[in-house]
Amino acid sequence: MCFIVALAAPALAQPIDRQALVTRHNVTLTRVDAHAPLMLGNGNLGFTADITGLQTFPEQYSPTAPLLTMAQWAWHSFPNPKGYTERDGLVMVPVPGRGMQPYPWIRDWAELDTRPALQWLRENPHRFSLGRISLTLLRRDGTQAVFSDLSATQQELDMWSGSLTSSFVFDGQPVRVETRVHPTRDMVMVSIRSPLVAAGRVGVDVRYPGVSKKLNPDPSDWAQDGTHRTRIVEQRADRLVAERTLDTTRYFSAILAQGGAVTRTGAHGFRVLRRGGERLDVTVSFERERRTPGTEDTAAVARHWRDYWMQGGAIDFSGSSDPRASELERRVVLSQYLAAINQAGDLPPQEEGLFSNSWNGKFHLEMPIFHAAHWASWGRPALLERSLGWYVKMLPPAQALAKRHGVQGAWWSKMTGPNGWNSPSTVNPFIMWQQPHPIYLAELAWRARDEDRAVLARYGEMVEQTAQLLASWPTADGDRLVLGPPIIPVQENHPPLTTRNPAFELEYYRWALGTAQRWRERRGLARNAEWDRVIARLAPLPERDGLYLPVETAPDFWKTSASAACSRHATPPRCLNRDHPSFLMAHGLIPGRVDPATMGRTLAATEAHWDLRQTWGWDFPVMAMTAARLGDPDKAVDWLFRDVPNNRWGVSGMTPRVHLEEEKQLVGPAAGNAGPGPDGPGYARAAETYFPSNGSLLLAVGMMAQGWDGSQGPAPGFPRQGWKVRAEGITPLP
Repeated sequence: MCFIVALAAPALAQPIDRQALVTRHNVTLTRVDAHAPLMLGNGNLGFTADITGLQTFPEQYSPTAPLLTMAQWAWHSFPNPKGYTERDGLVMVPVPGRGMQPYPWIRDWAELDTRPALQWLRENPHRFSLGRISLTLLRRDGTQAVFSDLSATQQELDMWSGSLTSSFVFDGQPVRVETRVHPTRDMVMVSIRSPLVAAGRVGVDVRYPGVSKKLNPDPSDWAQDGTHRTRIVEQRADRLVAERTLDTTRYFSAILAQGGAVTRTGAHGFRVLRRGGERLDVTVSFERERRTPGTEDTAAVARHWRDYWMQGGAIDFSGSSDPRASELERRVVLSQYLAAINQAGDLPPQEEGLFSNSWNGKFHLEMPIFHAAHWASWGRPALLERSLGWYVKMLPPAQALAKRHGVQGAWWSKMTGPNGWNSPSTVNPFIMWQQPHPIYLAELAWRARDEDRAVLARYGEMVEQTAQLLASWPTADGDRLVLGPPIIPVQENHPPLTTRNPAFELEYYRWALGTAQRWRERRGLARNAEWDRVIARLAPLPERDGLYLPVETAPDFWKTSASAACSRHATPPRCLNRDHPSFLMAHGLIPGRVDPATMGRTLAATEAHWDLRQTWGWDFPVMAMTAARLGDPDKAVDWLFRDVPNNRWGVSGMTPRVHLEEEKQLVGPAAGNAGPGPDGPGYARAAETYFPSNGSLLLAVGMMAQGWDGSQGPAPGFPRQGWKVRAEGITPLP
């Protein structure tokens, strides 16, 4: 479907020129941006490159922008001589109406010093970097060049073809590097052209790191050669295959140098050089199983990216008079590119994707709606279904976890790795808003697949078991059913053992149970009577003085938030008007059964009093979705452009993760390497990227452009004045 707002009638039939749309936002650099190295990848492998097109000068970049090569499948665990299991992280917690139950709870971070199992369970398994591919740049005396030896640096990321072209002058000679990642193999492809290639002074170095005890943001250990092994299992003059062993983790790496020679340079390093000829083509692959070295295939890369851009959704804002339109289009295009690299694997991604580590590289299961839901609404449901398969695979352990808590169905962990274990934390065990996500994601897949019954067959049991948990976990409080305690809502600054009835979770559980009932009907099954009873008995959204509350147990929330001590500056502990304003999601992310006037006043109160310095990147698209559903498209666009550090979009299309200096102790260990950054006094930059910002932007802009169930007219989330919106291939949200 293609529609247009405020354009002349003849343009209605004009399809979007997708190549022009994408390429006008190609990234061009002429100098190092220390916070924005560029990425290449295929959804399972991510390669972060410096200004040379490889990973030659990591010291030129921020400590939170390590130049890594990471894969969705690349996980490692430190030795576990004491045999810790998930049970070693559990403590008994009182649950009203259910007695004492086991949770992986850390009451205070100081417990990490006295309970060694907690540290091991939090750190393992973890993601690691597979290798570093850099340029050999030899001076006339044979020593390696330093960055100041280069001049005239130029770099362009061509998103249409998935290629990164970098050029510079070294010792008076031009050097041109083209870098790509193969679409179906986890393989980096490098092509170098320079007169210095023929002289044997420009080539490729490949090194393999160990795993550092400090896992965030860079898990690489370059100092301890004896902690890992690189064994050559096949070698000829122009190629080799090496087996890599890190404790119990094993993978293979193959190097192929067309027209060059591969020599060993150390315990874990190799060099590729060529004499006679100005071109050197090198491929470096990383595989779980041994495979022959792969040859360069630039046509396959170009075809893959062309198909990606042509087959999904697209939004074109050209012709808009609002000066923000071009910037929004840039953010959308770059977010689509980065999503294809970081959010399209067969596991849920971590919050920093394949760029760097946070929380030891584990994924947070409350984030897949902001990592992956957009795949369905933007016409690429197959990419969503890659990670949905992980949920199906993890049903048995999720059911076992529910049984441990004395409830039915499947209980989804919060911070976890491929094994599904919930990492011990002061917060993680009590987060419960991730529980309905499989239903939300499956529903979007169903809609995107034109109601294909095969989707019901693939995910019907996952939806059923998720709904059983949603129906059996609420507890009775008189005639009503309540959520918690224990519970920590989306807004994570409420105490777990006394908090009850967070607003968004109440409406999300109700919506998801209703959706699960429709899934039963689609599958030819009768409605579940117990689920209908739960839907009817769930407590209403908490409110006071005409405003929705974050949680029922904070009745004075808005009075305190509006006080001089707290309004817009929520640093005193009693000021809770910070973090995620999640109550707005009850009529934004989902079509909640709310009073629009009350929600409108609540959104206005949020704008007036929230400490927006202490929000996260995905909060702004979510607030835009709420404004759009309330019929205020001007405010929806304003929220997308709110100028605070966590909503500032860099040249590469990434937003940072920034904390206030006085707040950073709240995020706990392993969150990142918070330190001074470019965000101004009082702020600490913890990460250079936060990919839920990108995914939530796509979800919100797609909804604003294509609408939602019951919305009226084209592009209902955009103002009629100043915006020309053309959209193709996007599905309305529920």
